[in-house]
Amino acid sequence: MTRLHKGLAIISLCALGLTACAKTDEPGVAQSPGQQQGAVRIGISLPLTGDFSEPGKGIQEGYQVWADRVNAKGGLLGRKVELIFRDDASDPNRVSSDYESLITQDKVDLVFGPFSSRLVIPAAKVAESYDMLFVEPAGAAAEVFEQGFTRLFYAAPAIADDHYNYLADYLVKLPADQRPKTAAYASLDDPFAQGTAYGLRDKLAAAGIKTVVDEVYPPETTDFAPIAAKIAAAKPDVVVGGTQFEDAVGLVRALQELKVQPKLAAFSTGPTLPEFPDAVKDAAEHIVSPVGWSAVADFPGNQEMVARYREMFGSEPHEDAANGYTVGQIVEAAVNAVQCVDPSPTCQDKLTDHLRQGTFQTVVGPLSFDEKGRPEQAHMIQQYVGGKVEIVLPEQAGTTGLVYPKQAW
Repeated sequence: MTRLHKGLAIISLCALGLTACAKTDEPGVAQSPGQQQGAVRIGISLPLTGDFSEPGKGIQEGYQVWADRVNAKGGLLGRKVELIFRDDASDPNRVSSDYESLITQDKVDLVFGPFSSRLVIPAAKVAESYDMLFVEPAGAAAEVFEQGFTRLFYAAPAIADDHYNYLADYLVKLPADQRPKTAAYASLDDPFAQGTAYGLRDKLAAAGIKTVVDEVYPPETTDFAPIAAKIAAAKPDVVVGGTQFEDAVGLVRALQELKVQPKLAAFSTGPTLPEFPDAVKDAAEHIVSPVGWSAVADFPGNQEMVARYREMFGSEPHEDAANGYTVGQIVEAAVNAVQCVDPSPTCQDKLTDHLRQGTFQTVVGPLSFDEKGRPEQAHMIQQYVGGKVEIVLPEQAGTTGLVYPKQAW
């Protein structure tokens, strides 16, 4: 992976930037009560460049699709939505300053969270210091919820440690002669990525499946041959990657080149992105990954989101976009319920209290939150079968059965 150090980019969008924001302060222009305050300004910092740029752009698209839908229906409480994006370049220091200036200088009414636990924690600290509600799409590491935040909510089905719960249950319940005996783990030095890999590791280890490799690599790693060589030497039954996109591709290519032949290969994030099968070709077959969303799911509003995404971007939506969209849905539901949308402590308190108490219908399914803002649901498990993404676990949500052992690389 490479880091792209670019200057601060500020992108303001109203209805996705396709039309100018309606001016409501011109003399002689009649205004409805909901429009008198102008647009609802939502401040967002995302990693549009740097290590997390691929999923960061996906989150941005989800936010844009949500805003486009809301604006087409008249906005929030009759006010159009304006998204103000800043590029934090995947830098935790920059994300803090972004939210500081969005709140104090841009005077935004709401803030939505960034991508990655590494960026969510410093961003949430700023939001918390200004008593702002902070709903985020991709901060799933356990440590996010150990900071004492009182206004943070993670808009996805499960935290990182629990992403692989259905897979862990499946593997440990296999007959003794089929159950894997060894597992190798390689993870990006990132709280979310490690959380997914180590959540599975701990559950498998507790069931007697031995850890034979446990490697952590820095974000700038581009040569995965040494890690793949260690895994090849250990000959594990299961290979698990705590990954984002580029490193998932790098690890799979390196393992394939050394003809590592596990019975099961699991990688987080990367395989859920539409670019993944093109990047690794046939090696994608039978790779599994936790996924919080499916394009074929019949959750309220999901098919509308899928159709609107296709119309706006000319391609199929993916999980990152769905997670961004879900943030908007949850905040929208809270705004409509408490009938306020402004940065005042009174309004922010009302919004926060409402999210603590309710269950919300979203494109990733019904969501509710515990006292720390953790979701109380679970991730599905997807697998590439016949070159197509299928949901394989849990059985009740599955579109086909899990293929185990996987085909040879």
